[in-house]
Amino acid sequence: MELLEPIFIIVAGVFAGFLNVVAGGGSLITLPLLIFLGLPPTIANGTNRIAILAQNSFAIAKFNQKGISSYPYSIYLGISALFGSTIGAFLVVDIDEDLFKKILSIVMVCVAILILFNSKASPLANGEKMEFKNQMWGVISFFFIGIYGGFLHAGIGFIIILALTKINGFSLVKTNSIKVTVALVYTIAAVGVFIYKDAINWKYALILAIGNSVGGYLGSVFSVKKGDKWIKGILLITILVLAIKLWFY
Repeated sequence: MELLEPIFIIVAGVFAGFLNVVAGGGSLITLPLLIFLGLPPTIANGTNRIAILAQNSFAIAKFNQKGISSYPYSIYLGISALFGSTIGAFLVVDIDEDLFKKILSIVMVCVAILILFNSKASPLANGEKMEFKNQMWGVISFFFIGIYGGFLHAGIGFIIILALTKINGFSLVKTNSIKVTVALVYTIAAVGVFIYKDAINWKYALILAIGNSVGGYLGSVFSVKKGDKWIKGILLITILVLAIKLWFY
């Protein structure tokens, strides 16, 4: 591993971790990066999950320090997503790598469209909706979100934001605190599957985890601010370029 390579991975991890906590889409940076560095797509997917675990652990600690929590609802959602993610993880480890690249590029384009037309989705919450039916819809929805999360994870932050603001009317700050909790719970199950399948490059995983942890911490600190619009603009261009690369190369 060249000297500049781990530095580049850490810097990318910081940016990705920040994006994952503040909005979403950080994995759309780290996954293509790991593939670019020579990892097979499935190994890159498993390697990225270790960084996600570290990132969300630091973010949760900071949110709790600020007194921002939705316990026990976030745990219910996390458990539901955990069952779904186990299914999704078993699907992805057996998928053809060329097909995985195609799926990832399609997801990138869809998320880009999501950013373009729903950039103001999260501030639309008009009071929390925590009736029993809303909680049930949340639990059911997060089972399917977990399937996608275990399968790919890339761009799932945007899906979670849309789900929580639509179903429960949560603010962006509370949505982000729930998002990192849910992601931590279901990622544990997904990581277990990837370890079992020997689909993790631990050298890259630990280096990336350093960057993601720093980014996750910073993202939780700044999540209440609305300075992420310029980040989304840059992300929009980045994921479109990377999607084209994955589809054609």
